[in-house]
Amino acid sequence: TMQEATFDYHPYKLHRLETGPATSTTLTRDDALKIYHEMVTIRRMETAAANMYKEKAIRGFCHLCSGQEAIYSGMKAAMREQDSVITSYRAHGFTYVMGVPVLGVLAELAGKKSGCVRGK
Repeated sequence: TMQEATFDYHPYKLHRLETGPATSTTLTRDDALKIYHEMVTIRRMETAAANMYKEKAIRGFCHLCSGQEAIYSGMKAAMREQDSVITSYRAHGFTYVMGVPVLGVLAELAGKKSGCVRGK
């Protein structure tokens, strides 16, 4: 089995910049498996949220992020410890990758006190 893979891509067109981002990156097997696990977990969490919404356990709007799992996992993988995320909606995936457990996200959507901000 392979332990890492390297990806090369074309340089970006720059506007008023001397240098741009790297044109090559390496991904280890462990990092790839972690990212894949995050993406699958987010998809399953969104499926559960969709079912809860259909059952009227989630009131109001529920903007799902199914199909956007790689955005959250990829951005989290690239973030440094001091970085933070601000989002408006479709934030369930970000909430999960930033450390809130699945049950905390789903409880929040359902307005439960066990949610990440106490269902408010």
